[in-house]
Amino acid sequence: MTQDAHADTSNPLAPQQRLKAPSTVEEVEREAHPQNTIFSVDSAVTKAEKIERHGGLDDDFQESPMKRVKIEAPSAPAAPDAPEAGSNGVTKSERRKGVAPIKPEFLVYPPGTDRDRGAAVHDDDAAEGAAHEPSHRDSASRGKRKEKSKGQNTGRSFGSSRDEVGLCGSRMTRPEFSPDECPYGEKCRFEHDLRKYLRDWKRADLTTFGGICPIWQTRGRCSVGWKCRFVGSHMEERVIEDGRKELVLTEKPGVDGSSTVDDASTSIGTLNEISTQAKSDLMKRRFDTPKADAYSKWLETQAQKLEEQSHHQSRRSQGEGLDGDAGDAKVDFLQEREDERARYISPPFLPSEKRKVYFGPETPVLAPLTTQGNLPFRRLCVSLGAQMTYSEMAMSLPLIQGQKSEWALLRAHESEATPPAFNSQTGVVNDYDNRRDLKFGAQIAANKPWQALKATEILTKLCPHLRLIDLNCGCPIDLVYRTGAGSALLDAQGKLDKMLRGMNAVSGDVPITVKIRMGTKDNRPNALKLVERLVYGGHDADNYGGGGSGIAAVTLHGRSRQQRYTKSADWRYIADCAALIKRFNEKGDELADTVHEPDPKTQPAGGKVYFIGNGDCYSHVDYQQHLEEAKVDSVMVARGALIKPWIYEEIEKGQYLDKSATERLALVEQFVRYGLECWGSDEMGVGTTRRFLLEWLSFAYRYVPIGILEHLPPNLQDRPPAWRGRNDLETLLGSDNYKDWIKISEMFLGPAHKDFRFEPKHKSNSYEIEAEG
Repeated sequence: MTQDAHADTSNPLAPQQRLKAPSTVEEVEREAHPQNTIFSVDSAVTKAEKIERHGGLDDDFQESPMKRVKIEAPSAPAAPDAPEAGSNGVTKSERRKGVAPIKPEFLVYPPGTDRDRGAAVHDDDAAEGAAHEPSHRDSASRGKRKEKSKGQNTGRSFGSSRDEVGLCGSRMTRPEFSPDECPYGEKCRFEHDLRKYLRDWKRADLTTFGGICPIWQTRGRCSVGWKCRFVGSHMEERVIEDGRKELVLTEKPGVDGSSTVDDASTSIGTLNEISTQAKSDLMKRRFDTPKADAYSKWLETQAQKLEEQSHHQSRRSQGEGLDGDAGDAKVDFLQEREDERARYISPPFLPSEKRKVYFGPETPVLAPLTTQGNLPFRRLCVSLGAQMTYSEMAMSLPLIQGQKSEWALLRAHESEATPPAFNSQTGVVNDYDNRRDLKFGAQIAANKPWQALKATEILTKLCPHLRLIDLNCGCPIDLVYRTGAGSALLDAQGKLDKMLRGMNAVSGDVPITVKIRMGTKDNRPNALKLVERLVYGGHDADNYGGGGSGIAAVTLHGRSRQQRYTKSADWRYIADCAALIKRFNEKGDELADTVHEPDPKTQPAGGKVYFIGNGDCYSHVDYQQHLEEAKVDSVMVARGALIKPWIYEEIEKGQYLDKSATERLALVEQFVRYGLECWGSDEMGVGTTRRFLLEWLSFAYRYVPIGILEHLPPNLQDRPPAWRGRNDLETLLGSDNYKDWIKISEMFLGPAHKDFRFEPKHKSNSYEIEAEG
């Protein structure tokens, strides 16, 4: 080939450009089929790790185009004196917004590659109300009529965990040859032959925990008897007088053998258990609520008279009737209202007569969390330093109707009935008795005043271990919002005010609190106006007793309903609300635009309203910053506690705790023990414990160990790129594959039942969870 053949030629379509001709066939081949550069990420080992951790290759884990554009967008030109960049173009001191700053040696993919991106954004959309979110049906099933599912979590299926054939309750805790009499006799569908049940229908005993039943080990007696998956640790075969061998259950010395199965909750330290008779009375509408009924009737009467007054004023403004007639009508109405007030009997406990509570820097709060805020998890957080806990949000109407599933949410552990931390040097209300205080409070939701009032009166009668009752006005879930409950009350401030006043009137000595959001719409917050109304009273307060609503505390989540978790919590707005309440506590009637001077009879215990902030607290640094800058009394922690429950330890000690994988696994074991004590160690209890453990692990895997981060403090909104831990166990605990979560559960609960199912929330409902902060 001549030299001219290799010379560059002009482009006939663009003469100003020159085209370079390839010299050999090999060069032509390389131009047509360029070889891919081999990176370390393409190794078989790396791909295997990816498959093991995520259950598939990258195609299953693509992010949205908009996020990819944001993360991969070219950065601005560096300044002349900028730090020297590494080979990947990222300096050591640089921290990318929204991406967890993991040290390069722990990244699965090298920094700067296409795969060096944060994990998919979590919707975090419903721990305060996820259980009330409707399921999303497949498009193929639309238009088909199906039987309506009842209860909560209808969008997810967990299968079942039951014995193939159950043991009759008359045999469950009795010796083999002396069972109780079965009321169904031969028609009973459960097994009566104990040995046949143990041999054919019950799964083999678990070998975890050394094969010893955690309930029996803690309490000396197992409440589920022969159905226990560890029954071999508390049974024996004895030879009786006639020479036969009898199977009997054993107890530790000193245990009261007179207790029955109905006393099982008491034996494991569970409080606020209501009797079967009380539930029956509620279901049959035989449970009296005289205070709530009287106050609700009074509210209706007041509302009717206010409507009549408004009607008379409207007629007068439109020129209907004579002026004298309208004036007489108004005088008559005012006289009737005064007569009604004279006839109204004040409740036996005014707001100022409530039991006094305290919130301070030493009392970090665990938020009310639907599903995740169960008794074992709250107990775990209390053991790690949480000073205030709430039940899962309970709907008022099911409580009034005596539904067993709803009342189960109000159960508390005896550790939650202990006094919270208290520093006597901190400013507190007069006569506060820390010895009478406790940690556990109930949260309810309602869309009508009568529901809130009846539920409150019932709770105070049936649940003796309540620090306070909190009204939820922040749940963003559509199913709750559309009924007028949750965050819908933010736009119905008059109704909310009446609810809280009525709850105060019927709650005895139990204080009433409220949890709210900034508002329902973005850029239109109304929480400041609402807080002012609740504390000082609105324009119509005189019609309902005057003054404020009498609440003891307000908790504000620094997000709107519409915003959900697309942005960080607005702590500047929280600070504005905190300042308003601080002025109320200090001066009472000196708010410039308020004409209602607080009436001492309508004020909370001690005349002080506490204010708690909520949103994005993930470390002791965040906690202290919010106390100092926002001037809140305390901070409520939600997602931060779900991801790392030892955040309360960090707050108490004032330092980061780099928990090892072994220590974190020990917390999982502790949760499992608590779960078995709460739900039982039989097949169903083991399945329930496994299910709620997996629900917690769906948050806990998001924890990135402090020791592998380049920058502190960690940010709750940051999403990590794929990373490997300092050992295999740490890598497993950080896996986002729910199958790995099941493997972790099997370390303590053995193989899952063949009918057990677990579906992550983001798989079934296209969202994960909202933890209210």
